[in-house]
Amino acid sequence: MKSVLPERMTIHLHDIEHRELPHGAAVAVRALATDIRHRLGDRPHTDTLHDPALLAQIEQRAAELPVAVRHAVRPPATPAGATVVRGFPVDDTDFGPTPRDWQAAAVEAADPRHTGSLDLDIAMLLLARCAGEPFGWQGQQNGRLINNIVPAAGHEDEQSGASSSTLLTPHTEDAFHAARANLLMLACVRNPDRVATTVSSVREVRLPEADLKALTVPTVPILPDVSYGTGFDQPAPALPTIWFDETDSATLRYDPAYTPLDDADPAFRAAYARLTAEFARVCHAPALAPGELLLVDNDVAVHGRVPFRARYDGTDRWLKRVNIRLPERRRRAQESSENGYGQRVVAPFRASTDRTAERGSTDERSADERGSVEQP
Repeated sequence: MKSVLPERMTIHLHDIEHRELPHGAAVAVRALATDIRHRLGDRPHTDTLHDPALLAQIEQRAAELPVAVRHAVRPPATPAGATVVRGFPVDDTDFGPTPRDWQAAAVEAADPRHTGSLDLDIAMLLLARCAGEPFGWQGQQNGRLINNIVPAAGHEDEQSGASSSTLLTPHTEDAFHAARANLLMLACVRNPDRVATTVSSVREVRLPEADLKALTVPTVPILPDVSYGTGFDQPAPALPTIWFDETDSATLRYDPAYTPLDDADPAFRAAYARLTAEFARVCHAPALAPGELLLVDNDVAVHGRVPFRARYDGTDRWLKRVNIRLPERRRRAQESSENGYGQRVVAPFRASTDRTAERGSTDERSADERGSVEQP
């Protein structure tokens, strides 16, 4: 399905919220992650990161971290729906070459010569647990809770995080699914070419009242992307693009590459196109530096990535990502009836209560996302 965005979008460099992780707090996270790695020894926790021993360590020891850590990773506090957190120490020499793909990244995390990747995985789980409940998709990167995002040869022009030479269309992460993340956390390992991640918030756009009204009406579905396969048996429910929460603030589900806009009426398509243009107008474009974290409110902001030329020489951009559920945040009751096209999450930290909008969608069986070849 074609994107409704141009291949090259205009980036407007607006201010975005920045936070500093205090040095002492950052050192505490790094030290605790290293200590957990040492305690686990040769346990097989690198494959998926949901080995019971690792999960127990994360659950028990996240509380040891300073309050400043929780303050730094709280959800974005401005209408931009995104925050850059600075101050987490990474040393490039602790990481091997940028892996050729996510499969290689998972294997190489166990390399004792380069402990930085596994230490950062564990640190991100600690940070994500301070923010909420980290989770993954069973079919995405073999169920790993922390995803590695690297360019992969042969995928340059795909709508996936393994792409490079094409614009990664701004989208809500897993927009088709009721159990999608509330919060995304991206951590930069390396980014020598200063490749920007794009972020646009529905709370910064300006639309006529008629467009807002059209976009709040369930009109067309959002489909799973091509990595899930084709021929889904489940019916595709029409979804609203924008709706207003209990505080009368706008939220959204948006993925133009997988929304069958040709099935909508002209008025809806025109409103959707104007929303797309507004996302381009208000776009923030942080180019993460090593050790910086990007927090994206997935209920408010869409994210993507500008095109770049991958070298495949071990020096390319390398990010890590974790999905986070915020238990205190409730979505529309209407979402509780969605079947999620049979896609399921790995949720080892999930509380046994408060499963609004996740009926039939949460266990540790099968799932996938736009790319087993991940997207940033």
